[in-house]
Amino acid sequence: MAAIEISDEVYEALQLPEDEREEVMREELAISLYARDVLSFGKARELTACSHERFSALLGSRGVERHYTDEELTDDLEYALE
Repeated sequence: MAAIEISDEVYEALQLPEDEREEVMREELAISLYARDVLSFGKARELTACSHERFSALLGSRGVERHYTDEELTDDLEYALE
C-alpha cells in the first residue's frame, strides 16, 4: 500500500477532532480526484471506505456531478434486464 506523508505540523493544524482527521482527509482526496476525473467512482468510493449511497451523497452535497458513461449505462441496462 502506498502512503502519503503529511508533516506533523500540517496534521496538527487540521481543525478537526483527531479521531475524524483520517476519514475527512480520505473523503476530501477522493471527492477532489473524482471531480477532476482522475479516479473512477468505484475507486474513489473505495478510498473513502463508504457505501455507494454514502459516496453519492457526499458528491451531491459538494455539487459534484456523477460521471456516467455510455458503457456504465449499457452495463446498468443489461443488469436490470437480467
